Amino acid sequence: MTNLKIEDCINDVCPWSGKIVSPAALMLYHGQVVGFASPADRDRFLAAFIALEAAMPGIGNRKAA
Repeated sequence: MTNLKIEDCINDVCPWSGKIVSPAALMLYHGQVVGFASPADRDRFLAAFIALEAAMPGIGNRKAA
């Protein structure tokens, strides 16, 4: 597993909860370190993303318009 660092995180605020990012809740997403307020927020995001991928295959590979 890659050792992710808070200083490499692209966000200061959790995209799931709106709270400050925690060093204990980082993940690599599309090659960038994204932070969440807690491991539970990170895991909820992952579960939602997996469900979305199942419903719409390839959604994670699309580029923003």
